[in-house]
Amino acid sequence: MRENLSVTSQSMAFTDCMKPTDLSTEKKGIKRKNWRNRIGFLLKTNASQSISHLMRNRSYRPTPDDVNQWAQSLDTLLSHKYGKAAFCVFLKSEFCEENIEFWTACEDYKNHTTHKAMASKANSIYEEFIKSEAPKEINLDFHTKNAIIQSLDEPTATSFLAAQRKVYSLMENNSYPRFIHSDLYKELCAVARGEGKHIKS
Repeated sequence: MRENLSVTSQSMAFTDCMKPTDLSTEKKGIKRKNWRNRIGFLLKTNASQSISHLMRNRSYRPTPDDVNQWAQSLDTLLSHKYGKAAFCVFLKSEFCEENIEFWTACEDYKNHTTHKAMASKANSIYEEFIKSEAPKEINLDFHTKNAIIQSLDEPTATSFLAAQRKVYSLMENNSYPRFIHSDLYKELCAVARGEGKHIKS
């Protein structure tokens, strides 16, 4: 990840779903490959049941209104268990699941109140998402990244707030609109209405 002070929001939007080493090698069609298989995959959630199985179970699946509300805002989508899981599947298909994983890690970080717990979680987030060549490195400008580094010794409740807001904005303005217009979302709407033909339990 280039720590370039001149990084613009436009260039960040273009690269929000690409690793630095992928930018020159990924083919355009790869990000769209085989939607039907990805719909069938639909993440194995928390236990052994898949989202598709849960959505076919009337006592668990989202209602048509639930799924329609996911199109109102990213916040509404992320506040719904299955909506968030479906969005994760979509981001995986675009090779940028690190964005939602970082956002989720930041939400979890807010639940820590002791200095020891905050320091441990802060360092974990830094190692996984922030440092250069991190396994799930996210696209942040130099100033935001440097502010996080400076706060690691004495982390506060707001240590990752600026970075989380930037990543949320990237998802809201780029990945989220693509999700709402995707075949995956249309299929989920159909399943919620009991009309889906492609998702398998």
